[in-house]
Amino acid sequence: MNKTEISITQMQPVCIGQVEDAAAGTGCTVFVCRDGMRAGLDVRGGGPASRESELLKPLAAVQQIHAIVLSGGSAFGLGAADGVMRYLEEQGIGYDVGVTKVPLVAQADLFDLTVGRMDVRPDAAMGYEAAKRALTAPNYRDGNYGAGCGATVGKIAGMETCMKSGIGSFALQIGDLQVGAVVAVNALGDIYDRKTGEKLAGLLTEDKTGFRDTVEFMEQSIRIQDNKFVSNTTLGVVMTNAFFDKTKLCKIAGMAHNGYAGSIRPVHTSADGDTIYAVSTGDVAADQDLVGILAAEVMSEAIKRAVLSAESAYGFPAAKDLAVRLSP
Repeated sequence: MNKTEISITQMQPVCIGQVEDAAAGTGCTVFVCRDGMRAGLDVRGGGPASRESELLKPLAAVQQIHAIVLSGGSAFGLGAADGVMRYLEEQGIGYDVGVTKVPLVAQADLFDLTVGRMDVRPDAAMGYEAAKRALTAPNYRDGNYGAGCGATVGKIAGMETCMKSGIGSFALQIGDLQVGAVVAVNALGDIYDRKTGEKLAGLLTEDKTGFRDTVEFMEQSIRIQDNKFVSNTTLGVVMTNAFFDKTKLCKIAGMAHNGYAGSIRPVHTSADGDTIYAVSTGDVAADQDLVGILAAEVMSEAIKRAVLSAESAYGFPAAKDLAVRLSP
């Protein structure tokens, strides 16, 4: 069967809403499924900021959640889920406990406090608005939006020589099967095109006219770097209309990390909180390993879209602008 690219917005019934504060350099992206979605999780970075991760472990009783939040603000931004829960409860969405319905909302955050304003973070009001947009006027866009508003990459030498990144998406269809990914790319490392090996974004030279290699920079000294400029974390969501339970989705999320590994170097460091959710919303019968392979592929392409769609901002150049300066 032929693989066909589709828009991430075609992957119903998941709806995506985004809100950002461009002046402050932060935002959030909310994925809502009115009737619930089966979900798994795989965290490989050493510094995650997250909420309700325990729900997604195979031994937890809950089989479905109602929303996922990707947010800036580091641990401060975890309050955005409060607003998502409030809006979903108002809409009668959640786990029925008799006296009300409790929306189950998982969240993971990236660190963007050094980009715009440190004292402005995603909060309950922003989460509420993003959830409302998801269900009433879905507004997903690649680039400097939602959780990608304050995203940057290539930070081993500090913010002075990093680059602007963003949020990106990519989805494929084979027959009835759909697999897609959304990713907010805020990595310590450099970003590469998985297919060609070309470096797309990352650590800049001191004059900001070209690239340095993050791993080579790290190899200059074997001494312990306690902090490694901990302002990172790449956050992704893989979606499929195939039917999988939570255990299998955790494996698919793990396989999707191959997309991170193919496009980000280094990846899964102690200074990153690299996280991938995998969600299942349909009943298409599909091979688990095939979906895992496709999950890695769409994740890698979504990472590429995230850096190529980003706009220069906050004094950080984006890949599209750096390419202009480097062209003959």
